Amino acid sequence: TTATAAILRAIFPESEQFVHHSPLPATLQFADEGAANHTRLAPSHDSPGIELFVFGRRAFDRSTVEPHKYPARQTYEASAAIARLHTINPSKTLFLQQHPVAIDAGVFHNDVICVGHQNVLLYHEMAFIDSDRSINLLREMYRRQCDCELITIQAKQDIISLSDAVRSYLFNSQLVGLPDGSMSFIAPIECSECESARRFVDETIAADNPIRSVHYVDLRQSMRNGGGPACLRLRVNLTDGELAVMHQSVLLTPQLYSRLTDWVERNYRDHLSPDDLPDPQLLDESRRALGELGQLLDLESALPD
Repeated sequence: TTATAAILRAIFPESEQFVHHSPLPATLQFADEGAANHTRLAPSHDSPGIELFVFGRRAFDRSTVEPHKYPARQTYEASAAIARLHTINPSKTLFLQQHPVAIDAGVFHNDVICVGHQNVLLYHEMAFIDSDRSINLLREMYRRQCDCELITIQAKQDIISLSDAVRSYLFNSQLVGLPDGSMSFIAPIECSECESARRFVDETIAADNPIRSVHYVDLRQSMRNGGGPACLRLRVNLTDGELAVMHQSVLLTPQLYSRLTDWVERNYRDHLSPDDLPDPQLLDESRRALGELGQLLDLESALPD
């Protein structure tokens, strides 16, 4: 949106380090859900890699298979436009279609059925149309561009069903790299309570791959609103020079954390029901809270009125 674009321009000011692109047109043909349907795969964060874009439908080719129950929220056209506008090398870019059966099972984003980090891709058997061919294309591109092998870990449908994958949010976990070169699952606590998900995590950790540990975290409030650990996936890796140029007031410190906690406690209602939505007081509270947040982060000029 325009507001998000303004905030990002304030945080990462236009310079030799940062270039901004305008949002795509707000149309059904360019429906875009951002990082939830994009994964960068590379040997390390500072090395060249490949870009994986996942879409649910083609806006101008209705012959493609689409879901019947739920809408496909990402178009191929949006993903292709983003890749083109960012001048990403086509030889390093792959567009795969999300399986419509998965979408109808409640997989509204690719990050609910697939997670990648550096040289590891963890995915469900029903993540993509023509799964084996799709993964082979991805492996071949990675091998050609990175001169090494991509580690792919598949969860079979008979090991963890689509319904268990959605219920546990297993693939909405975050994979993080550790100083010793290994990786760890940051998984919602629901994964530990779902037998098939917990067993798959344990078997993955025991197998020959970089994932060596798991941390289950209680995110129930966020989970009830459709958000799990994958909300952390939009990571911006910066050099020291880029870090020095960006807006410093948004960098988390103990002092800022304390001020943000106080802001939440003062402005967030402890409950919200559908009957509260038409209340003009809620709108006034939201505007006031947003104004305070702008002052707190020194972003008043970027936030909408």
